[in-house]
Amino acid sequence: MKLIIQIPCYNEAESLPQTVSDLPTHVPGIDCIETLVIDDGSTDGTADVAHSLGIDHVVQHRQNMGLARAFQTGLDAALRLGADIIVNTDADNQYPGRYIPGLVAPVLAGKADIVIANRQIDEIVHFSLIKKVLQKLGSWTVRTVSGTDVPDAVSGFRAYSRDTALRLNILTNFSYTLDTIIQAGKQGLIIESIPVDTNGPIRPSRLQRSMGHFIKAQASTILRLYAFYEPLRTFTYIALPFILTGLYLWGRFFYTYLTRASNQFIQSVTIGTGLLLVGLFIFLFGVQADITSKHRQMTQETLYRLKKLELDQNKNPQINTNN
Repeated sequence: MKLIIQIPCYNEAESLPQTVSDLPTHVPGIDCIETLVIDDGSTDGTADVAHSLGIDHVVQHRQNMGLARAFQTGLDAALRLGADIIVNTDADNQYPGRYIPGLVAPVLAGKADIVIANRQIDEIVHFSLIKKVLQKLGSWTVRTVSGTDVPDAVSGFRAYSRDTALRLNILTNFSYTLDTIIQAGKQGLIIESIPVDTNGPIRPSRLQRSMGHFIKAQASTILRLYAFYEPLRTFTYIALPFILTGLYLWGRFFYTYLTRASNQFIQSVTIGTGLLLVGLFIFLFGVQADITSKHRQMTQETLYRLKKLELDQNKNPQINTNN
């Protein structure tokens, strides 16, 4: 059983040694542990530091492509290297390596496809009250959208089974955390969480430039993914206000016409008809999008089988160190 611990990095030359030194050298049930650093276009010599630390595999992007792309590159590389389980951790040493055996255990036991560390937001002293509230609200929203029960949706400390990693395809550019949970929920994968403590921050977050930027990016990610996986329901929600308003205007006209023999609201018929047509067209777009979604599901399953077949046939895995 082979475990690969992947660490996406962007200008992490200073923090990487501390993160790597904290990683376990033995995990119960694991025969082989290897490390993988994804250098996302760093300019501070992160890749050189990784090599000097004895990292088993280093993959480099020629330019900074963002955390989501770095994460996907790591998954693809780890699969080609024969990983049975993949653990993702941050390079800023936020997550103590001692929790990795706990992350891996449910996957090894076949009880979970993904295990996500729960940072126990209330216990993080350097989080402000508003940040704690927003984190909880965001996690609740993701649970509602995905149909999962993940208490800490944006935690990046995770373990994935090989089969799960084959099924995941990152669709967003900002972050993989919400994307993978929603995908997993829609595909019926099993997600578990374990509580962990976190280390104090050693630098400001590079992903969260400001609270407003973070909220905007995460909200847009959730909305886009919900529309992607639930197109008919999404378009129906959009169409309903037009349809209901149109029906109300029609009803107002016919009520006054039948009870008072009055044409007072004759304009309501014209406006109501227009709104009903708009609502109907939006609903039909949803039907078409839903049909397209079914084709996407078949394509996704085909891609999964092709990737699995390719890996099964690849007996001597090699990775391209420049992407």
